[in-house]
Amino acid sequence: MIYNIRGENLDVTDALKDYVEKKLEKLTRYFTTPTEAQTAYVNLKVNNEKQKVEVTIPMPNLLLRAEDINGDMYAAIDLVVDKLERQIRKHKTKLNRRGRAKEGGIGEYFKTLEGPEAEAPVYEEDEAELELVRTKRFTLKPMDTEEAILQMDMLGHAFFVFSDAETGNTNVVYRRKDGRYGLIEPE
Repeated sequence: MIYNIRGENLDVTDALKDYVEKKLEKLTRYFTTPTEAQTAYVNLKVNNEKQKVEVTIPMPNLLLRAEDINGDMYAAIDLVVDKLERQIRKHKTKLNRRGRAKEGGIGEYFKTLEGPEAEAPVYEEDEAELELVRTKRFTLKPMDTEEAILQMDMLGHAFFVFSDAETGNTNVVYRRKDGRYGLIEPE
């Protein structure tokens, strides 16, 4: 795996870099395809007394991403790797349950963790976690981004789906954790 490790407000030491690589290397046991060409993007941030770790691993048909904030950088790295492992197990379980782990699907990227060679168990995810409890239908009104943000704030929601008045594309505005806004638009 190729590691792209960046630091914000800190120098990434060799010890820190080695620790990140060692921890993320644990994830390669889940992949069936060679990971030499696979890139893991790691962003280490220090802000006041908080240490933030963000890891993104783009794959075909899947994006693995996790972040964590902790007082200790090494603890934050451990927690992020644990989150990524849970994501992989969750996807594997979902794929196996739905029978999508066939050739050509995303299931081919993950090893089957069964038998004596398994290094980690596959946990069944909680059925309630995937339970759809509500379906909402609405008409997309053409508007600009600023109007969509105003609508979202007026409704008190964390996100708002709208049709862009200029392009006609379906976009999403959302409120970020830092209180600012984000926009998701199709390519």
